Amino acid sequence: MKTIKSIIEIEEYDSLNELSEEDKQLLLLARQAASRAYAPYSNFKVGAAIQMGNGNVVEGSNQENSSYPVGSCAERTALFFASS
Repeated sequence: MKTIKSIIEIEEYDSLNELSEEDKQLLLLARQAASRAYAPYSNFKVGAAIQMGNGNVVEGSNQENSSYPVGSCAERTALFFASS
């Protein structure tokens, strides 16, 4: 057996004003996408905004169904939209 130790450094921002304009726009779009989530079971709405290589942005939100906790997460929904 071996022990693996991982250290992760993250940056935490105190306000939107610390983000670049591009990242700020993505965050705002993700928040808008979260408002379109369908989460009647968890009541936990998530949104995602992904900027593609060509500059286009796709959005997604989590979608729950009656077999909760099975559902689609926001990131997966955005990727499905991007590939359709």
